[in-house]
Amino acid sequence: MTPHTIRSAYDTSSVISGTFHTQSIEELYAAFAVDPALGLNHHEVEKRRAQYGYNILTPPKRQPAWFRFLVQFHQPLVYILLASAAITVALGEWIDASVIFAVVLVNSLIGFLQENKAIQAIDALLHSMKTTATVRRHGEKVLIDAIDLVPGDIVLLASGDKVPADIRIIHARDVQADESALTGESVPVAKSPHVLPNDTPLADRTNMLYASSSVTYGSCTGLVVATGNATEVGAISHMLTTTTKIETPLTRKLKSFSSALLYVIVSVATLTFALGIWQGRPALDMFLAAVSLMVGMIPEGLPATITIMLAIGVHAMAQRNAIIRKLPAVETLGSVTVVCSDKTGTLTENQMTVQQVNAAGIVFTVSGLGYTPQGHITRASSSASSLDSSFLAQHQALEEVLRIGVLCNDSILTEDTQGRWSIKGDPTEGALLVVAHKASMTRLHMEEQFPRLDTIPFESAYQYMATLHRAPSGECVIYVKGSLEALSERCSTMLREIDGVVQEIPFDRDTVATDTEQLASQGLRTLAFARKRVAGDILEISHRDVLSGLTFVGIQGMIDPPREEVKGAIQQCHEAGISVKMITGDHATTASVIARQIGLRGATRQDNSLLAITGAEIARMSEEELFEQARHVAVFARVSPEQKLRIVEALQHHNHIVAMTGDGVNDAPALRKADVGIAMGISGTDVAKDAADIVLADDNFVSIEAAIEEGRTVFGNLMKFIVWTIPTNLGEGMIVFLSIMLMSSLPMLPIHVLWINMSTALCLGLMLAFEPKEPDVMKRPPRRPDKPLLTLPLVMRTLFVGTMMFAAGYGIFHWHLQHGSSEALARTATMTVFILIETLYLFNCRSLVYPLQHVGYWSNRWIFVGVGMMLLLQTIIIHVPLMNRLFHTQPLSLQDWLIALAISCVVYGAVAVEKRLRLRAMHRRHSS
Repeated sequence: MTPHTIRSAYDTSSVISGTFHTQSIEELYAAFAVDPALGLNHHEVEKRRAQYGYNILTPPKRQPAWFRFLVQFHQPLVYILLASAAITVALGEWIDASVIFAVVLVNSLIGFLQENKAIQAIDALLHSMKTTATVRRHGEKVLIDAIDLVPGDIVLLASGDKVPADIRIIHARDVQADESALTGESVPVAKSPHVLPNDTPLADRTNMLYASSSVTYGSCTGLVVATGNATEVGAISHMLTTTTKIETPLTRKLKSFSSALLYVIVSVATLTFALGIWQGRPALDMFLAAVSLMVGMIPEGLPATITIMLAIGVHAMAQRNAIIRKLPAVETLGSVTVVCSDKTGTLTENQMTVQQVNAAGIVFTVSGLGYTPQGHITRASSSASSLDSSFLAQHQALEEVLRIGVLCNDSILTEDTQGRWSIKGDPTEGALLVVAHKASMTRLHMEEQFPRLDTIPFESAYQYMATLHRAPSGECVIYVKGSLEALSERCSTMLREIDGVVQEIPFDRDTVATDTEQLASQGLRTLAFARKRVAGDILEISHRDVLSGLTFVGIQGMIDPPREEVKGAIQQCHEAGISVKMITGDHATTASVIARQIGLRGATRQDNSLLAITGAEIARMSEEELFEQARHVAVFARVSPEQKLRIVEALQHHNHIVAMTGDGVNDAPALRKADVGIAMGISGTDVAKDAADIVLADDNFVSIEAAIEEGRTVFGNLMKFIVWTIPTNLGEGMIVFLSIMLMSSLPMLPIHVLWINMSTALCLGLMLAFEPKEPDVMKRPPRRPDKPLLTLPLVMRTLFVGTMMFAAGYGIFHWHLQHGSSEALARTATMTVFILIETLYLFNCRSLVYPLQHVGYWSNRWIFVGVGMMLLLQTIIIHVPLMNRLFHTQPLSLQDWLIALAISCVVYGAVAVEKRLRLRAMHRRHSS
């Protein structure tokens, strides 16, 4: 958020927005002119509301629907089509004009309907802030709509409450808040009112509660310091309104290609008209000829076919759990060079899991992932595991650590009707229940054996929780779990295995610290466990009872583990030349360990661990320094929303096509800025989903890799269509141009050209959308963003095929005229030659590099359906009398058909030879 001084009639000159965490409570009371015991009065509330406004986000100005619809026509090719349609209307060619207008309208309507479901991130942000709040006003507690909060209000929050504004904590009792949507932190954060340094990152500001987060534990009183647009969520809202969505690679290349095509078509048509006038021919005739030339050279089916092919790609991706919100994102995925992924829930399970237990100095490993209690516990130095019924009896220290984790616990492990397990409560406590369940130690059974008598709840000031239980023997025992620092001060003895026997020995802080560091070095969050046997029959305990005399039992190390299938998906991305980077709000050590486990590649430290750059380090970097670091570093941790945006921009500065994943409010600006924004469908906030281009139905990184694979296939099929269709327009244009120059009859009328372009695009070219992926599609490097749509080899092939089509069409037309055929029959034969050449050339284009047998003759059965439809329609156009009158055609004899087919076979064979020669040359270059 851009710092600004709060302006008020009262003195707030010493308080700067964004630095509330650095101010003492007394300074803030004075700055906001509020008595914490009384709160604000009605007059002061109205005064401040007039100054600051309501506690809502200002919605951005939106373009009206009619304007968004008209924008769909803002394309060079569409301009040419509209101009051609207008001219044909003026000339009375209603059929031609109707066809062109229909093409343009369908294309624009599809684009409008897709865009109409586009970004509504600000609306989602508005909904995210609609809640109520308990405040202290006039010395009384009152429940108000959160929209009525003003800076200076005293707010009371308890577990389960949604934080209604940015709040500085005044008093706190055991408060924990879920800030994952804002910061990316995977577990609830403990809060306290203590003053913090100025450079404390947002994710570490433990004396602040931010709008859009929620209180998961405890209660607190706080001072509202920012409302509406001035909150951190408001800053993200502003970033969304000012972040420009860049064009996709396909949009840029088609725009460039269309513009070049526009100049060529207009220039050739103008030249044709000028030469005709210079030859002394009638201006009207030359104008009609120029229009015929333009209609012939314009690929009328290209815009609509591309839109339909992208829509088909949308369906294919939906089958692989990627829901496409914006059509161009289908192709853009195929161009991606860098995937920036959030860690929690995408690369990981988003379910804390105990992976190692150190009990009495013995290390045990735990299998299984997430909250499903499937897996077993194994002693690191032995093959014995919890699958053995006598395992716990042989390792009583382990049993004690697991028992403490279950009993000193307020969370619940549940299973729904579909067999899915979840946690009600704290994720860390949930992990303790799951690991015990893997050893057949359920909470219900444990509480029956060890009923709870009293509890000391967790408080951030003490960093531990303690519970009093009655053991089966009748004695009382206190179980304690908490941070190592908190328990180390209170332990006098510890359990340790010596010569195969677990003994109680004096507590050794260094030994326990070494055990803890061993787990922490693996990125595991550690939790310590202790017990204290109590003499006598007591019913309640206090902090004094656990001040000393505890016996240290062990440590549990847990982590949000990587998804099992992610490593293979990342390996496939690397093989495809795609770099994968982790951008997370989690801690650097944890992020680096997860990154290493899933196989990320990037800059390393001297100990070969992956280098992780933190948000604090990014804040000190210049743009040039970040540009350089973004290229080589694979892990970015503890980053803010603005910094995520900077990382995306830095990668785009190096001409990377960036895909960005995210699920929280904090991810929305970067999702919008990225070339492809990918939101999580299950865990994602509405804000993230509405800012994204793609939503993953299963929150799984594997679906991203699958979507990239589909995106590459879609782009490959688009290229096949373009390479297939452009030679036809080239051949048509050459025929019309030469006929005009030689002052001879046109071999094809505009209606014939339109019929060829539209019918073949929909019946033949569109079938290329169903081509399956080629075997090496994920073995190729990403396309360079600066690479033209048509490379030199494809341009040469386009010219080669276009020239052959021109020669065939022009030749067959004049051959028929020389043999006494009418112009109508000659034109029908010319049109048929073009269509049959396109039909066989379609099989050449099923692979732009390899011969047809490489992709398989029957791998795309839709091709044969399309060919059948095309031949049927062409037969109707030629042999049905009504069609003869409408399209100025004449029936062909069997001989005419066979001649056209023979010419088409020659063209097919020539292209097949050209492909084989080019493939051999490519293999020679690679081998040398």
